[in-house]
Amino acid sequence: MTQWRKSSRSATSDNTNCVEVAQLARNIGVRDSKDPAGPKIALPSAGFRALVDAVKRGEHDLA
Repeated sequence: MTQWRKSSRSATSDNTNCVEVAQLARNIGVRDSKDPAGPKIALPSAGFRALVDAVKRGEHDLA
């Protein structure tokens, strides 16, 4: 069974921005914790690291 964990960085006062990650056989899984049966993405480790780095740089900010 896949063990999902909530990112400590996704916690907000109203819990509207929640991300969970899981170590899969060959990839890192990412999903919205409010919709665990909904869409998920699977990225290779290097792709996941690139995504995290881009988020930290603000490349995916909506504002």
